[in-house]
Amino acid sequence: MERTSIGIILNGVTGRMGYRQHLVRSLLAIREQGGLPARDGSRIWPELTLVGRNEAKLAEIAARHGLTSYTTDLDAALADDSHQIYFDAQVTAQREKAIRAAIDAGKHVYTEKPLAEGLTGSLELARLAAAKGIKNGVVQDKLFLPGLRKLKRLVDSGFFGRILSIRGEFGYWVFEGDWQTAQRPSWNYRAEDGGGIVVDMFPHWHYVLEQIFAPVTAVTAHIATHIPERVDENGQTYRATADDAAYGIFELAGGITAQINSSWAVRVYRDELVEFQVDGTHGSAVAGLRECRIQHRGTTPMPVWNPDLPVTEPFRAQWQTVPDNEDFDNGFKVQWEAFLRHVVDGEPFPWDFLAGARGVQLAEAGLRSARDGRRIEIEEITL
Repeated sequence: MERTSIGIILNGVTGRMGYRQHLVRSLLAIREQGGLPARDGSRIWPELTLVGRNEAKLAEIAARHGLTSYTTDLDAALADDSHQIYFDAQVTAQREKAIRAAIDAGKHVYTEKPLAEGLTGSLELARLAAAKGIKNGVVQDKLFLPGLRKLKRLVDSGFFGRILSIRGEFGYWVFEGDWQTAQRPSWNYRAEDGGGIVVDMFPHWHYVLEQIFAPVTAVTAHIATHIPERVDENGQTYRATADDAAYGIFELAGGITAQINSSWAVRVYRDELVEFQVDGTHGSAVAGLRECRIQHRGTTPMPVWNPDLPVTEPFRAQWQTVPDNEDFDNGFKVQWEAFLRHVVDGEPFPWDFLAGARGVQLAEAGLRSARDGRRIEIEEITL
């Protein structure tokens, strides 16, 4: 079958997310399935060039997966007309400069979030991309997870009636790096390097809330650095200058209240690393990464509070599991496929730079709320 080859520059592929989710589980998986069907009957075929700062690591990854194109020279890669798409999975502090260069080179751009370190830079990138006429997108992977897709199905069906509230719990214990190796890079805990859980997670919560439920209209947040000292990849002790926990209240259009706790200093006592409970007048649901359980008002039991007696009701057993009803692919891969179809066939892609900028706006507002100790309203932003 005829191929429609599309050259993709992958910058930051030596990192955890860039390698595991975007290279292996998305683009290489698309190649392994023979490419992606295009509108004209051909197969969209990703031609990959790996970019990073460590040539030895790039060479090792390329050899492991049978790839031949890699470089430490981003400018040279951007100057190559065989590349149509630039993808960025670098550390946040390096992203804006590289995306600007990609836009100047006329490349379509797809990037990890956050789009930039601040709202001003994010909006500038969105406006530059619009002026240049390039297609652009920001990774919003949580929307494509099985559990949240089932939750969106419930919302669209009217299952909840009037939605009242959302409660989210996210996080796990990230080891300090002394007696056990930390699961996350040390830059995540240095504000000067673009680290912090608010910058990392509030953009996620923004698109989850906005696109499944309703736009966020205000935020009140409290942040903390619970673990003030950590050990880096070289065994050196360093001071954690970024927040490792955030406790947010988000007001949504329509009177919905969302409370979401995010922490890298919490031990997991829940079924999944992130869970959202949604309560409505007609029913409730608890959704994680993969599973979703519901309780309709017609089957809601009547618990009685009696602290003098042990609990006898099997509360978890009173919920019903939502069936898959379809095969769910890797969420990162699904969004990559959508972006490739957007570039090749002009298919709609709503998760653009402006959507990414709104996520950065919420993170900035959350940090300002925590700093000032007050509620921050979210203003509408446009190009």
